[in-house]
Amino acid sequence: MTNENQLNIGVLLYGCGHHQAAWLMPGSTIKEIGESSYYQRLAQIAEAGYLDAVFFADNQSFPANNETDLPAFWLDPLINLTAISQVTNHIGLVSTISSTFSNPYTAARQILSLDHVTKGRVGWNLVTSMTDWEALNHGMDALPTRKERYKKAEEFASLMEKLFLSWDPAAFLLDQSNNRLIESEKIQPIHHIGTYFSVKGPLSTPRSPQGKPVAMQAGASEQGITLASKHADAVYSVSWNFRQAHEFREKLLKQIKQSESPNRKIKIYPGLVTYVGKTREEALNKKAKLDEKLPIENALKQLSFFLQQDCSTWDLDEKIPTLPPIEEFSGPIGRYKTILEIIHDTDPTLKELLGYLAAGGGHLTLIGTPKEIVDEMEFWFKQRVADGFNLMPPSLPASLEDFVDMIVPELQKRGLFRRCYQGTTLREHLSLTNVE
Repeated sequence: MTNENQLNIGVLLYGCGHHQAAWLMPGSTIKEIGESSYYQRLAQIAEAGYLDAVFFADNQSFPANNETDLPAFWLDPLINLTAISQVTNHIGLVSTISSTFSNPYTAARQILSLDHVTKGRVGWNLVTSMTDWEALNHGMDALPTRKERYKKAEEFASLMEKLFLSWDPAAFLLDQSNNRLIESEKIQPIHHIGTYFSVKGPLSTPRSPQGKPVAMQAGASEQGITLASKHADAVYSVSWNFRQAHEFREKLLKQIKQSESPNRKIKIYPGLVTYVGKTREEALNKKAKLDEKLPIENALKQLSFFLQQDCSTWDLDEKIPTLPPIEEFSGPIGRYKTILEIIHDTDPTLKELLGYLAAGGGHLTLIGTPKEIVDEMEFWFKQRVADGFNLMPPSLPASLEDFVDMIVPELQKRGLFRRCYQGTTLREHLSLTNVE
């Protein structure tokens, strides 16, 4: 089990890396992104560094709007994690699940099945999805409103918990001498009838080796924070700077206090992009080489999505036009707030803003020596705005190898990170209480 005085660190695996130019670099892994063996290798690198978990985001559409669109979500996350589970022994496995599109019984059964296969290494990240393109693949004309999506997500999360806990493996008796295979009275239907779902239950899979899979959540809107306060064990967050991280933590704590479980503990894992070198100049050079190959058209497309307006006609060398206040914005709130924060901090030209957003879209970005990077990680941890970080390597596998080879030893030297796995389940890795 991880010491409470140590960081949790997971890694979000994405294509050739989170920087939009990673696939264009010499020796990139672009030819491997559709192969499970590639992700197995990345997970093994992460496990060699004793990281807590590998995590897959998801997008259930592929618009292919131009010739350089990258199909980074080539493989279904749960299928990919199942392949990874066969070549790893300790590292946690976290898949994204959309409550807007998923069938809760099927999702619960798949997640819990993998949890049994791995003896308790699984978590799931609840999202409500973000695009109409995804909705069009699921019999919808458009994505429901945020309010409607989060109402459905609330019911989905509650139902998933009922299904995960619907029967205890102790009810599986295997008593041959008395001809009793199960204790049927302990395996009862859940009879869920709600606004969006009707499920008799119970699940056909018994309770998890860790009690139930770890529940993650990613959403910075008011509705997202409310949902997390009720159901999440941990949250993935977007924080460009310490001020934003502190603000998110305070909002989450306030919402927890107003919930039915005011003493609930929820871990916070901001995204983290690192460029590390033996010298600061070496680290800066790693970023510069990626930035030089940044496909401007793709970067503008991403920014247009984040801002929910067309940015393609803006001048690259001019300052950013005045943007609507957060109250008038209807798109993904968390990322929009981050962009406003970057603009407030740096007053960038459009080209400079695209550089800040190139790897991961505006998460905490640390550039320097292992000592310089760990100094900032330790500050965030000791100021209690982060319980750990969700690593977003700019290029893969290089940036992940750099983190494991250079940053992990510095963390270990300071007693901030484990030197070996001491538990077997993801809950133990994250110092979360097993559910009985």
